[in-house]
Amino acid sequence: MQTRNKILDDISQLMTNAMGVAQGAREEAETAMKGLIDRWLADRDFVTREEFEAVRAMAQKAREENAALAARLQALEEATPARPAVKSKPVPKPRAAPRPKPKAAPKKG
Repeated sequence: MQTRNKILDDISQLMTNAMGVAQGAREEAETAMKGLIDRWLADRDFVTREEFEAVRAMAQKAREENAALAARLQALEEATPARPAVKSKPVPKPRAAPRPKPKAAPKKG
């Protein structure tokens, strides 16, 4: 009976060691896969969550400023009395400068 317990203890120890090796191999595979995925993502120029959130916040702020300016413009337009449209005169075309007359060659005498 003592022999049988020794065999079971040996098998148990062997299985425990095998599980430790398997666990180490799994962690190594996870690390290698994570590195591969990180390199692949870096090559694709994807942005990080932090960069995305920063740009998103800037866009939201720009939208809010745009809405505030639109409301301000509307208020100014309503406060300004309407003026009749002024008809503008056509702008005359500029005239070309006169060309200088060529000088006459001196007469030989």
